[in-house]
Amino acid sequence: MVHGSGWHGMQFHGLAKGLAAQADVVVPDLRGHGVTPQRRGDIDYINQFEDDLADLIKATAQPNQKVVMLGHSSGGGLVVRFAVGEHGEMIDQAVLLAPFLKHNAPTTRENSGGWAHVHLRRLIGLSILNTFRITALNHLGVIQFSMPQQVLDGPLGDTATTRYSYRLNTGFAPRGDYLRDIAALPAFTVITGSADESFVAAQYQPLMSSVTGKGRYLVVPDIGHLEIVDADETLAAIKEDLGGI
Repeated sequence: MVHGSGWHGMQFHGLAKGLAAQADVVVPDLRGHGVTPQRRGDIDYINQFEDDLADLIKATAQPNQKVVMLGHSSGGGLVVRFAVGEHGEMIDQAVLLAPFLKHNAPTTRENSGGWAHVHLRRLIGLSILNTFRITALNHLGVIQFSMPQQVLDGPLGDTATTRYSYRLNTGFAPRGDYLRDIAALPAFTVITGSADESFVAAQYQPLMSSVTGKGRYLVVPDIGHLEIVDADETLAAIKEDLGGI
């Protein structure tokens, strides 16, 4: 299970417990996140998340065991990115909970519904430098998140990650040609809430089905972006997927 931006694996506590009898559930804190990361909001190089997840699969999967990678929000985008990368053959199925596909995808509301604030000039400048393989400034921050103040003031506030470097932000999402990444997915299920504040639930099926026929799509009525993780319908749909493997 791959968590979304700004938070960590604890967001899947309830869902993981609900699936534990049917699957071996692994819930990491991605590098740069969690309670005590070495460098909060940063990684060493753009594709490091993919390499980390591949290492995790190698370390935990049993011989001949099917691997399902689940991601929420940016975590869903990372699952899509992983599918077309050098380790993509390691996953047999995917579950995408309100996935971030790209800032310019028709599924994404402006600034992800006010959640993300991008330092656009810096992002563009670093993108240009990276086309010339100049990476010395990739540690600079390019995006900040509007984490609710009640979360920051709460008991887990110091575990939130509110700023991402260029290399982390880039590696946490599908590539520029995100439709190519989507087309590389194995069999997958997309689960979204009709009341999602960050993404447009009705746009996932027409967009993704235009490049692949491997998906099934579920829109849960009156459920928001964070609520989709713990929705009863989400647990039921994933159990159905696991039962068919």
